[in-house]
Amino acid sequence: MRTLVIDTATEILSVALIDETRCLAHLHKRVGRGHAERLIPAIAGFPEGGRADLIAVDVGPGSFTGVRIGLAAAKALAFGWGCPAVGYTSLSIIAAAVVRKHEPTNDFPIVIVGGHGELFWQIFPSRSDEPATAIRSTPIATLASTLSDEVVYGSGAKALVSARGYGTAVDVEANSLCYPLINVGAALPLTPVYGRGADAKPMADRSLND
Repeated sequence: MRTLVIDTATEILSVALIDETRCLAHLHKRVGRGHAERLIPAIAGFPEGGRADLIAVDVGPGSFTGVRIGLAAAKALAFGWGCPAVGYTSLSIIAAAVVRKHEPTNDFPIVIVGGHGELFWQIFPSRSDEPATAIRSTPIATLASTLSDEVVYGSGAKALVSARGYGTAVDVEANSLCYPLINVGAALPLTPVYGRGADAKPMADRSLND
């Protein structure tokens, strides 16, 4: 079964066409805010225009605009191709990349940059594809006093390690190639997972799964 994986929730544009676990095409590039202009041409350049039996898309948390761009594309393609589309979280795909590349032996935190001085974070076990905690959005200063893991992964790792004054930060990007490592039984609906609304008031230590 062919799966088209779309990830535009962060500064990275990552798109992959995967047949089971075999990669047929892949684009992975840091584009900042250029997802809208590059996403559809990238898919069109894949074999058979990227046509797939399933579409998987990053539903967040991450960039408010980036998440919406990916979701809009996934919904449009699923409608046009007559195939199902499912969601996954940005933290889960980063965790899959950590397991693939770094092979941690203990539970590990994924921390990514949020808005308004907050960080999105979640703990993942090293030998399971099920997260150990819910996704939370927490002010950097608060998280610095509560999250004590020596090694921190993700785009927010450097800011957290700097704020607390110790530890090792490893910047790991969301990579669409790692989708096969995610628990497909935990597929999400095509609903954005935001840390907050576009103009909402700050919310400290908010569980997105509550």
